[in-house]
Amino acid sequence: MNTRQTGLPPKQGLYDPQYERDACGMGFVANIAGIKSNTVIRRALTVLENMEHRGGQGSEPNTGDGAGIMIQIPHRFFRREMAALGVTLPEEGDYAVGMLFMPHDQAQREEQERTFEAIVREEGQDVLGWRTVPTNDELLGRSAKEAKPYVRQLFIGRGAGTEAGLAFERKLYVIRKRAERAIRYADFPGGDRFYVSSLSCRKIVYKGMLTTEQLKSFYPELTDETMETAIALVHSRFSTNTFPSWDRAHPYRYLIHNGEINTLRGNINWMHARQTLLASELFGDDIEKVKPIIDADGSDTAMFDNVLELLYLAGRPLAHAAMMMVPEPWTNHESMSPEKRAFYEYHSTPGTVGRPRRDGVHGRRADRRDPRPERTPPRALLRDEGRLHHPRFGAGRARDSAGGDSVQGPAPSGTGAAGRHEGRPDHFRRGSEEGDRDRASLPRVAG
Repeated sequence: MNTRQTGLPPKQGLYDPQYERDACGMGFVANIAGIKSNTVIRRALTVLENMEHRGGQGSEPNTGDGAGIMIQIPHRFFRREMAALGVTLPEEGDYAVGMLFMPHDQAQREEQERTFEAIVREEGQDVLGWRTVPTNDELLGRSAKEAKPYVRQLFIGRGAGTEAGLAFERKLYVIRKRAERAIRYADFPGGDRFYVSSLSCRKIVYKGMLTTEQLKSFYPELTDETMETAIALVHSRFSTNTFPSWDRAHPYRYLIHNGEINTLRGNINWMHARQTLLASELFGDDIEKVKPIIDADGSDTAMFDNVLELLYLAGRPLAHAAMMMVPEPWTNHESMSPEKRAFYEYHSTPGTVGRPRRDGVHGRRADRRDPRPERTPPRALLRDEGRLHHPRFGAGRARDSAGGDSVQGPAPSGTGAAGRHEGRPDHFRRGSEEGDRDRASLPRVAG
């Protein structure tokens, strides 16, 4: 019976889990033509292995603080693997894959799977099947082995009433949040061992309490020639004065992070205070199912990821949401364009950070020295029939359910930058639902 603690210790003595921080190494590999191959994964794993100095180990050199990789859904690989299990997968994009950490106890695991399946069906989606992920713990240290989860994959087909693309991603987000609340954060047998690394029709995360060299050996399928992607993010975790765990390894669902977030508590409090006002045309009544937005047991980066995920799925291009949460120091920036200054003034969230992030289609990066997320309440939360509300600038039109194409907020009075541009800076205009393609750092990936 595995009795090793898998999460963080409780508050005791001089230790308080709310001060968990980490400083890590990260890498990003892509085929700029959008051509998927296993070569991208192999090169990303080489990058990861060369970041050993950016990762941490404890008293056991073979127990790492964490390592992981995010890739696009490898359709050719999964089609072959699931066919061997008697499951025919739909076309790429019409199914999702959940990467789950679960308890080793079979009875507990099966009960969790039944609960997860029930939620999937209640949300109008199809359960296609389960797959056990082959793992090899031969190189793992004792601590990592004792805390090792049972790794499973759940395949979910897009329901007839759900549109493809981001509408499907939003529904998967609702399913995951409901499952977490019903299993991980409830009095559920083995619930503390339940964790969803990723649940998406676009991307998947392989990670764990590993060293940089162990990721490839622990998940042997990463080197299968049919395991293909055009974009890969890798991360090596160094948990500064904190406790490593399997679920706190990066990547998270939308980003990886290098550094510490220093303005955390105030932003968490603001999110909790304001989430009761959340409403969205795109989420509709489902918005109530995703609360609380922030997972209280997550790391600083995990909590940032929680909010970025919401802003993106609520209708903003990924670049837009990231610029809201990771703004440049714009106030006294003499060479910044008036349009960009107006964008930041509208959102009024000064700060800096270094975080590559991915939605499974685009990659984008901001690289600053001092990680510092927004210091004021998030301004991108949709309410009142999809209109943006800002305490200074009033209301502006947000994207409608059909993917409307602009935000038109009234300008403030006076001679501020937003006023000079009548509240409609170019950087604030909407892109299509697939994201802000014109300003993405990489071209759209085929398939």
